[in-house]
Amino acid sequence: QEQLVESGGGWVQPGGSLTLSCVGSGFAFSRENMRWYHQAPGKEREYVALISGQSFVKQYSNAVRGRFAVSRDNSKNTLYLQMNNLRPVDTGVYYCNHNEEWGQGTQVIVSA
Repeated sequence: QEQLVESGGGWVQPGGSLTLSCVGSGFAFSRENMRWYHQAPGKEREYVALISGQSFVKQYSNAVRGRFAVSRDNSKNTLYLQMNNLRPVDTGVYYCNHNEEWGQGTQVIVSA
């Protein structure tokens, strides 16, 4: 059974940094594209970043390009999202995604 488990969220001041993690199990992690999504309070879930199985391809939304970096460690079945220069609009729940499967999300709050 496929499972995704995120961690690493928390409270940070504007301009700060956080690194999110997502551990995948129950599928061939290293072969699969993985995605991060963000759901701000009261809004739809939105795409943030994609990384291909062997990390050759990395793509970002316009909102985060240049501030966030997606990576993965296939030896640990783990996906990462390094978030720098965080802004209040980055507040919300971050989800990792593989096809139709979603994790439970991890909450990020950016506030002074």
